[in-house]
Amino acid sequence: MVKSRPILTKSVTSSLIYVAADFSSQTIAQPVSEPYDLVRTLRMAAYGMLVLGPTLHYWFNFVSKQFPKRDLITTFKKIIMGQTIYGPAMTALFFSLNACLQGEKSNEIIARLKRDLLPR
Repeated sequence: MVKSRPILTKSVTSSLIYVAADFSSQTIAQPVSEPYDLVRTLRMAAYGMLVLGPTLHYWFNFVSKQFPKRDLITTFKKIIMGQTIYGPAMTALFFSLNACLQGEKSNEIIARLKRDLLPR
C-alpha cells in the first residue's frame, strides 16, 4: 500500500498511532473515576490522519531531494532541518489546532503558545 497509495497509507498509520498513544495516555494518566474522553481521541486521530501523515510524506520527500546522499553527515543535516524547521512548526500547529477545536479564540491560542512553547 505504501507504493500504490503512499499518502493514504501514511495518514492512516499516523492516525492509528495517535489513537493508540492517546488511549494509553488516558488509561495511564486519568483516575479511574474520570470517564474516557472519546472526543479527545477523535481529535488526535483527525490530526494524525489529516495533518501529520500527509505533511510527513511531503516533508521527507522534500528533505530527501535536498539531501539525496545517505551518509552520516547528510543524515545529521536532515535531522537538524527536522528539529529546527518541521518539528517546531508542527508543534505550534498541533497546539493551535487542538486549542481551536476545544473552542479557544485566537488571542487565547497565541497566549497559550507563548506560555507553553517559548522559553522564559
